[in-house]
Amino acid sequence: MDYKTLTALKPSEYSDAANGFRAVSDMASAAKDRIDMQIIGAMKSANEGEAATAAEGQLQELAKNFHYTQAECGLISTALDGFAYDMEAAKRKLDAAVEDAHAKNFTVNSDGSVSYPSAGEKTDGKIPEGGTVTALIGDPAADAIGRQAARFNPNPNARYAQEYADRIADALKEATAADEKWAPKLRALKADDDLTVSDRDWADVKKDTAGVLEGAEDYLHSIKEPPKQGTPKENAQWWKGLTDQQRADYVAVHPDSIGWMDGLPTTVRDEANRTVLAEARGSAQVDLDAWMAKEPARFQTMHQLNPNTGGEVDVPVRTPESEAAWQKWEAKRKELQGRIDGMDAIQNRYDDFVGDESTRPYLLGFDNKNLGHAVVSIGNPDTADNVVTYVPGTGSNLNGVDGLISRAEVLQDQASTTDPTHSTASIMWLGYDAPQSLVPDATYDTHWADNARAPLSNFLAGLDTAHHGGHANSTLLGHSYGSLVAGETMRDHPDLPVNNAILVGSPGTGVNHAKDLHIPVDHVWSATAQNDLVNMAPPDAGPLAPLNPNAYKHLFDDHSAMYGTDPTSDEFGGHTFKVGNGHLPGWDWKLMPAHSQYWEGDSLKNMAKITTGGTA
Repeated sequence: MDYKTLTALKPSEYSDAANGFRAVSDMASAAKDRIDMQIIGAMKSANEGEAATAAEGQLQELAKNFHYTQAECGLISTALDGFAYDMEAAKRKLDAAVEDAHAKNFTVNSDGSVSYPSAGEKTDGKIPEGGTVTALIGDPAADAIGRQAARFNPNPNARYAQEYADRIADALKEATAADEKWAPKLRALKADDDLTVSDRDWADVKKDTAGVLEGAEDYLHSIKEPPKQGTPKENAQWWKGLTDQQRADYVAVHPDSIGWMDGLPTTVRDEANRTVLAEARGSAQVDLDAWMAKEPARFQTMHQLNPNTGGEVDVPVRTPESEAAWQKWEAKRKELQGRIDGMDAIQNRYDDFVGDESTRPYLLGFDNKNLGHAVVSIGNPDTADNVVTYVPGTGSNLNGVDGLISRAEVLQDQASTTDPTHSTASIMWLGYDAPQSLVPDATYDTHWADNARAPLSNFLAGLDTAHHGGHANSTLLGHSYGSLVAGETMRDHPDLPVNNAILVGSPGTGVNHAKDLHIPVDHVWSATAQNDLVNMAPPDAGPLAPLNPNAYKHLFDDHSAMYGTDPTSDEFGGHTFKVGNGHLPGWDWKLMPAHSQYWEGDSLKNMAKITTGGTA
């Protein structure tokens, strides 16, 4: 970067370009949503057959193109804002140095050198002559000598001219560094020359995001940063204090943190999380493809004698070693594929959406860390009259998220039937790592619930903060181990904005009485199916359980549970509601079929009544 170039450079032009790319990103987002939420749904309602299916597939691919365009143009916009910010800082330094030089009637030459006029006391009848100096930015020793010479120059202007020349050089050096930093990052924000958005393209978006985030660090620091471990109200206040440009730039490079930020509008979190979902899906598919190329041979070829011919033949034979290697590989393959299936199940809610705003899916949280996490709302909780948040239990993870979301869907549908005059948003909250087995994970171990209390509390407070009407009728629904998560969260957060609690198939809630949940006891509802084996879960009898009489206490009373008092007992103090008996153990080869039947029949209807403010 030379003096002439930086002098002529106008950072505002790059800011204008950033605004243009931001506008393209917004238009792509609107087009994506229109295809996902309107056009495809209308086609599904009006057409069927192979041609219609093919057309829907093409439209879904077009929606992906718009989504990719949205994400990449958002990154380009942020990169240009970051470049403009860096160049503006360098240009301010340059302009200030030039202005100071001109104020002393110095001349700044086209190469950045500074010429100064004669001045000072006469020597031998002559005023010290003027001259031209260049920047002393290079070898430290030579620079020191040059500055010392300027100080001893009988012309006092020499010292000032040297200062201005050095300041100009500093500005040029800063601008050159910014140019060299941003040039490769902007070149990297270039799509393939085709119309297919591949999994690798989405994986590259994640890399592009990291590159832009690194480059725009100074620019982003100039924006007021979100509060560290902020409350939902603090997060909301921070968001409201940003300009539209700052919001867009922050979302572009921090979609993962914005997506989980409690207190922000549902639409903002949904948009951010859908980008995270697409990036994670692309990366997961790339990982799976690479893993598939590593499949070990399940059979080894062995030479055996052919009794008919007397010759040798090659026969594929499984060996313990080859089978063990293949099984290990297959377990990893299933895990990778399961994650992808879970992500596809979430995306399918958008691709297959047919309905109105009341049943629109919103992704309020997503990541592929640990067991994988997702928070999906059916309906917008910011505007709904009723909001029910369902916390799943043992065995829940990203791989099986399809069935968990389906439960939220059927409850929302039943609630809308129960009370069509008020809107209901139904949320599936898998924002924690749930125990993956009954024994030993879910047995007498509360650390899974302990780790979930703060995230769930913040989420519920965030819903209340973001709600347009100030407060919705809020219900917390805990199933299985999720009822322990719900109970502990309500127990430890007395001011939680929850009006009703529903506890189904519960091994206990971590409290001994409904009043310990800090809502009126007549708003606490529990049910366990007769054939649900959770009824057989004994109370915690300690490490010597087989020798401890307390281990068998539940066989002789009706209120002991694994985690406190059984919420369906009279001793607990809440209400119970009617549910079906459920299938017997072993039905359809399932150990606990009744444990998963609370989203049907009388149970579903009664949960919908409670959710909409009634009684079961």
